[in-house]
Amino acid sequence: MNESYLFLADGFEEIEALTPVDILRRADIPVKTVSINKTREVTGAHGVTVVADVTFDEVVFEDAEWLILPGGMPGAKNLHDFTPLLNIVKKQAVSETGHIAAICAAPGVVLGAEGLLGGYKATAYPGFTDLLVGAEVVNEPVVIDRKYVLAPGPAKAAVWALAIVKVQCGIDKAAEVASQMLFPPTVLDPLMD
Repeated sequence: MNESYLFLADGFEEIEALTPVDILRRADIPVKTVSINKTREVTGAHGVTVVADVTFDEVVFEDAEWLILPGGMPGAKNLHDFTPLLNIVKKQAVSETGHIAAICAAPGVVLGAEGLLGGYKATAYPGFTDLLVGAEVVNEPVVIDRKYVLAPGPAKAAVWALAIVKVQCGIDKAAEVASQMLFPPTVLDPLMD
């Protein structure tokens, strides 16, 4: 399994960034946090400063399994405005094997604004759905459509992360991780086909 990367920009939504890192690591999915700043320190939308595993410049993004984009404002806008990241997101969007996960404002501000969701089902935080250009907008707690796993906001961060686990490792692994975290079995309802 190749490395996955979760990108941090100043103004990121803390729950949406840290929850998937925790859940993916519990599922033995290798994931690194990546600061798009010059330093590893990144401050979230609610004043929580974290130290990323690496800075963007320290990584060669070859064959990434997942590119993971938390929301939050201005975090999502900062991700979009960072051209080197946008370039690898665009490359991943047309790759044969790579996946992209985005939540809250990021599906609209990063992916939709670039036209990367055309022909896919998509969701985003209310007020950002108009940016889902060409997508079939759905009101679901999590949307899995081919290479994308999307969710509308912080309250859905855990089910969004479990959806990534489902796509990568199967529903049994997602259920195992959810059970170990004491989630009720109903947390997986949005992931059932």
